[in-house]
Amino acid sequence: MSKEQTQEVSFRTSIGGQALMEGILMRGPFKQAIVCRTADGLVEKVEEVKPLKDKCFLFGWPIIRGVAALVSSMVNGIQALSYSASLLPEEDQEEPGKLDLWIEAHFSNETAQKLIIGLAMLLGLGLSLVLFLFLPTFVVGLIPAVKANFYARTALEGVVKLVIFFLYLALCAKMPEIARVFSYHGAEHKTIFCYEKAQPLTVENVKAQPRLHPRCGTSFMFIVIIVSILVGSLIHVSNTWLRMACKLLTLPVIVGVTYEINRWAGRNDNLVSRVLTWPGKQVQRITTNEPDDGMMECAIRALELVIPEEKGTDAW
Repeated sequence: MSKEQTQEVSFRTSIGGQALMEGILMRGPFKQAIVCRTADGLVEKVEEVKPLKDKCFLFGWPIIRGVAALVSSMVNGIQALSYSASLLPEEDQEEPGKLDLWIEAHFSNETAQKLIIGLAMLLGLGLSLVLFLFLPTFVVGLIPAVKANFYARTALEGVVKLVIFFLYLALCAKMPEIARVFSYHGAEHKTIFCYEKAQPLTVENVKAQPRLHPRCGTSFMFIVIIVSILVGSLIHVSNTWLRMACKLLTLPVIVGVTYEINRWAGRNDNLVSRVLTWPGKQVQRITTNEPDDGMMECAIRALELVIPEEKGTDAW
């Protein structure tokens, strides 16, 4: 691939997205846009963003940039979800919990919002750690037959992780509200594919695109689990609690390595990249649905708002 072609690929793959409640978040190198569909039409919210490597030079380094990108995407994602939920009709909005009400009563609006988002992020991270790190390690640690056989133990922990992962996704997909979010997820993928192929952003062009994308967050989560299984095979510690601690310490490296794999695979189209992305794309059959025209219009508008003017830019 020539230098010019490489720059073009970098330019075309510098945009990512996230499905919201009746809307789409698109994030480019310099702008982030949220577009949601309401009874009054599309509501748009555009913000300037600074590339992570401009905030700290370390965030541009391989491995480290993966951890920084994950934290940034979690914060932005929770904020965007909260905003999209606030645009839903009142009858569809959830009543705030007692803790949320207490925070709102004791802090200013801006501080309260930051605290609530921070709490949501901690709870989400905590749930992920419990389900995919601590629970498999604890459950398998109760089986004496594999406790001292580190390779068998790692393999069984991996099986438990994957079972929990697929059960979690399958249960989410059964919820009507989440099923619509998954349809917006499909619209996001199709629209980004259309843009990456340099085709005009029209509903007809977007509709023709596949909904399974190699740079998807679902694929990222799946590869995290696979990499964690490989790293877990190197942790020759039999004590369950110490084993959990070791896995927690290696998590940033796992996230960083997975990010680099996902990033490379999303920017290259060859046999190796297709093999690496195939399993994650199959998982997306659960987390993406075919969108309707309105969803695709929403995704198109969000992407149009963040297209960078300069070629060769890189968000990370």
